Parts: sequence; structure tokens; C-alpha cells
Amino acid sequence: MPTTATAARSSTQRRRKTTSSRRDDEAPVIPILARKVREVEAKAQRGKLGPTNRVKFQVIAFLVREERARVKADTEITDAARAELLKRLDGVATILAKTAARDTSLIQLLEVDQATSPVARRMRRDWLLEAGSELPPDELIITDNAPKIAPVVPASLAEKQVIPASIEARQMANPFLAPDLTPRTSGDAPRRRLDGWELMGPLYKAFEIGAGGSAASMELPPVPEFDRLSPRGLEVMPHQSRFLEAVRTGHRSFLLADEPGLGKTAESVLAASVADAYPLLVVVPNVVKMNWAREVQRWTPQRRATVISGGGADIDAFADIFIVNYEILDRHLSWLSSIGLKGVVVDEAHFIKNLTSQRSQNVLALASRVRQQTRDPLMLALTGTPLINDVEDFDAIWRFLGWTNGEKPGPELMEKLDATGLTPADKAFYPEAREAVISMGIVRRKKKDVAADLPDKLVADLPVELDDEFGRSIRQAERELGARLAAKYRRIIEARGDRGLAAGAIDEDIVRLVAHGELEESKAAGSGSENVFTMVRRIGQAKAHLAADYAVQLQRSVGKVVFFAKHIDVMDAAEAHFKASGLKSVSVRGEQTSIARQAAIDAFNSDPGVGIAVCSLTAAGVGLNMQAASNVVLAELSWTAAEQTQAIDRVHRIGQGEPVTAWRIIAAHTIDTKIAELIDSKEGLAQRALDGQSIEPGSSDSVQLSALMHLLRQALGKA
Repeated sequence: MPTTATAARSSTQRRRKTTSSRRDDEAPVIPILARKVREVEAKAQRGKLGPTNRVKFQVIAFLVREERARVKADTEITDAARAELLKRLDGVATILAKTAARDTSLIQLLEVDQATSPVARRMRRDWLLEAGSELPPDELIITDNAPKIAPVVPASLAEKQVIPASIEARQMANPFLAPDLTPRTSGDAPRRRLDGWELMGPLYKAFEIGAGGSAASMELPPVPEFDRLSPRGLEVMPHQSRFLEAVRTGHRSFLLADEPGLGKTAESVLAASVADAYPLLVVVPNVVKMNWAREVQRWTPQRRATVISGGGADIDAFADIFIVNYEILDRHLSWLSSIGLKGVVVDEAHFIKNLTSQRSQNVLALASRVRQQTRDPLMLALTGTPLINDVEDFDAIWRFLGWTNGEKPGPELMEKLDATGLTPADKAFYPEAREAVISMGIVRRKKKDVAADLPDKLVADLPVELDDEFGRSIRQAERELGARLAAKYRRIIEARGDRGLAAGAIDEDIVRLVAHGELEESKAAGSGSENVFTMVRRIGQAKAHLAADYAVQLQRSVGKVVFFAKHIDVMDAAEAHFKASGLKSVSVRGEQTSIARQAAIDAFNSDPGVGIAVCSLTAAGVGLNMQAASNVVLAELSWTAAEQTQAIDRVHRIGQGEPVTAWRIIAAHTIDTKIAELIDSKEGLAQRALDGQSIEPGSSDSVQLSALMHLLRQALGKA
């Protein structure tokens, strides 16, 4: 039986509920505003205030003003009730002010007097209808503003535009783009059942709440019976074949969100071939620009790729594929938008998630122009991490693909949503909406899902271009070293005579002798003079930022990564970059005590907050277990194949449940490329001698000696 105190409390609670209910009846929109402002506040506290929540903030602000004016003017409300309602509205306004203080870019939204965009007007209408308000007909039917066609090149970038001379030659050779004769639908799109609903927020929510373990990957065709795409010596893996079959059947826009190491680059290159999407533009981070050109040559050798650097003076204007990095795209917008692109690939597409950045606006403007010029262009967004902070990170990618325009779904997606027969008021709408978006072209596979397709251990080379002053000085130093070796060679030949050498031939014994002498001098000189060891160290320093940047992107895609470097300054530079990128890392170095080293390893293996282990090739290459990761970045090359193998095997060991990929960062057009080739040839020694594999025997010379001999032959014109 309840006590007197309990009964009194219950009576008080009933009175409060009754009073609150009466107040809600007098201003039913206030509880809705209170709930919505808490949602916005929670997002802002987590730093996840995307476009939809910014519109929500704006609508709350002007509804608070509308409601305050209505409450003050309503003569049927008692003074006490009016004071209480105004107090509650002030509470909502206070939360808005605190949120704006946290994100000052919101302050300008507080100054807007009315809902201007169709999205904001729909949101205001839906909330008022939820509150039971009666609205005039002109507020019930909301039409979209006529789309504005923004110029590809904004006025602020007009002076930066460059037109390479070779591009002018291409345009003169073919001054008219081939007409697109594909029949197009005429007239306005028919009105649909969901036209009056605000749908972007519900679409994001559909992904935020998930689907009970259902993977976000569209249904792909089965593996074809025959591989008709692979060039001689290569083979498309089954999971890649299924993606390419989807392209063959006519699908043209994809968010390809496979984990790194599953061959997204090769898939994209072959997809362009299947769709005949040439000329094709590929926008990439600088660190993978050279790798894209190499993959085009490997998988579609009949096609020509050109890499755009700087002002584009050296590009092949008649190429099929144009590869450009994000940083310099703004200089090339004008001519890229005029050559009739049939497709665009955006690698590491999460780079464009910030819609206010010039980088994102450049990519989206080009994509819009390509869709205007070409019916069904091939549009590929590649990223293992489409979502970094919030589900609204999808926004820019969906816009790039043409699935939405930021305010509402595009016609094809709208048709799929309409076909569900549901609205956002129905709980069942959200899983159906998620499936509708996925069917537009989201493809997501993990290594563990396609493990049978993959080798258990893969070394993937990523050539990078050192196109800054530091990189140019390295290549100059290589040429000077080669010239010095060639001068020694010629002096010996002149002193002893050619002894019957054929015209143009070189004496390999003298080449070895000169290279050996240089190697011994380099070992004796240490770091005080320019030699092969100091040169390789400088290459490592030049690659440090690019390698660290790639490791950051990799970590955000697949989780934990082990980063190996040979020199302390390269490790220091990498750790500084990881810290600046907001990633927690641990370090394993030679000068550490055994206790400190083990603590770092334990933290990497067990602490989910630790994303990267920065390890010394020499100090951490043996005896360590770091199988919490399945991806390794080799920022610098070792001088031995065994040292490289030992480093990779810190991850590739018993207990590892996923295929392991080692990403080897190689400086293109430098001795680094030759060293990588020599290391691979030494790897063949163990495969031949111990594993019984039939591999051609290579030289027994050390990598250092072979590298110097290569430089000398190159200087003599015989490499």
C-alpha cells in the first residue's frame, strides 16, 4: 500500500503532466523544437554537424521566432501560461546560442528570417503538421527552385587556368565534340508520391541506424564463365569479375568501397575499357599518381595514360586517360571540361567530403559538366572509408555520382524510393531506403570476404613522383654520381686499352671493379660525402611525407597499420604527420628498453585507439608479433630481401586471420626503382633454393653493388 509521501509525489507528477499537457496543447510545436534542438546539439558536440543538421538548426531558429511572436499576440493564453511558454522558447534559443558558440559558422543562420530553400520549407511544414497546425495551401505544396548551372571554372580560379600547348593541338585536330544522339526524355518529370517529403535526412538516418548486420553492397552478377578482359600474364580475380560484369550489363555509377588491397585500381581501369569511357579523367592523391599510370599500362596496354604535373607542359594530349592529383586540378578545369570526358574516377573519394573546400567544388563542378555532356558516363568514387565522422559524409560522394543534388534524391533514386510504397513516417521505410541507395551502386567487400581470391601475402608497389626541389636535387645527385663512375671507367679503359671490345660494348669486369671501389669508399666515408648510402637516405626523407600520408588513408580504411622506415628522421617525420592528422601511434625503435618496446607492442595489439605502429626496419624487423594489423607500409627500402621479408612477417604470422598486404613506397625515376627490382630478384633466391620453385637465377652481388653497377651502365648509356 503506498505511503502518504508516495501518494503525494504521484499526485504532484499527475498535476505536472496535466499542466505540461495543457501547455503543449497551447503551443504543440515547442516539444518538437525542444527535441530537434537536442539532436542538433548532440551532433555539434561530436563535431558532426553536416548539411542536414545545419538546415535543421536554421529551421529551429526561425520557428522559435515565429512561435514567440504568436504566443505574445495570442489573447486567449493566460499571462502565467504565456510566461511559461516564452520561458520554454528561451530555453530552446539558449541551446541554439550555445551550439553556435561551439561552431561559429552557425551564427549567420540565426540571422535568417524565413525558410528560403525548398528543403528548409519542407522541414518547417512537416514539423508544423506534426504539431497539428493547419497550413494554407501555398505552404503545403512546395516546389523546387530551378536548378542553377554553375560554371566549371569559378571567377576566383579564372586567372589560374593553364592550357597546355598539346591540348590546343588536340582541340584544333577535333574542334567539335562527338554529338550525344542518345534519346532523352522530354518535359518535366512526373510528380511522385514522395515529392512533398524532405528525404535527405531520412536517407542519412537509414544508414545511421544500419540494417541489422546487412552488408552495404549491391547485388552483383555471378562470375562469368570466361575471363575475356585480362591481358596476357594477368588474371582478374572472381570478386573483380563480378564488379566488371555489373559494368558490362550497363551499370555506370559506383561507390566502390572495397578495402585496400582488393584491386580497386585495376577494377576501375578495366571498367573504363568495358564501358569504353574514354577520354577518362582520374583524380587521385599525389602519392598514387604514378601507380595509376602503371596500372593502366598493366591492365589495358592498348590504352595511353598521361600524368598531369604542374602546368601540364609534358602531357600527352591525345591520351585516353588523364591522371591528375587534387592539389593541381584547379589549374586544369577549363580544358578538362572541354575535351568531352566520358568518365571520371575519384580515388580516395573521402577527400571531397568537405563541400566548402575548393577541392570538392572543383570535382563536383567537373562531374556535373560530364553528366551534361554525356549520357550515362562512367562515374566511380573509390574509397575504403566513405564515412569518417558522420553519415552525412556520403553527401559529396552521392552528389558526385549524381544520385542526389544535396537537397533531394535524383530521379532514379526517387523512383526507387517511391516504389517502396512507404514514407519516412513509416518505420519500414528506413531499411527499404537504405537498400534503394545501395542498389544505385554501392559495392563494399572486405579482405576476409574474398580471402579465397587473394594470395596470403602480397607486396604491392606504389611508385611516387618526387617533383619538388628536393626530388630534383636527388635526381641531379644520381646523375653526378653516375658521371663520376663513368669517368673512372673511361680512365681505366684508356689506360689499359679496350682489349678487343666490340664497338659500343662495355667491359663488365671493369664495371664491377669501379662499382666495388665506389662501394668501399662509401662505406669508409660514412655520411660525410655524397654516395649511394646518403643518396638512398635522402630518397627516404623525400618520401617520408608521402608514405605517411598514404598510411593515414590506409588506417582510416582498414584499421591498424604497421609503418616501417630505416632512418630515425623518416620515423620522426611520419610520427609528426600522424599526430597532425589526429591519429595515435606508438613507436618501436632501437634505443628503447625492452620494457618500453613491449609496452608499445601491447598497446598497438590491444588498444583500439592506437592506429599505427611506427617501426624501425632494423630494430623491429624480428621477434615481434603485430598481427593486430594486416597492412604494412614500407616507407624505405631495405638493402636485403630478408630484412623486407622479416618486417612483413611481423604481421604475416600464425594467428593472422586475413591476407596481408605490404605497400612498398618507391620513388619513381630514381635508384629506388632499381633497388626494389634487385630486392625482388634476391627474393627469388630463397624461392629457388628452399621452396623448389623454378625461377631464373639472379646475380649473387649485393644490392648495393648491383645498384652502383646499374648507375654506371646508365651513365654509359647501356642500362
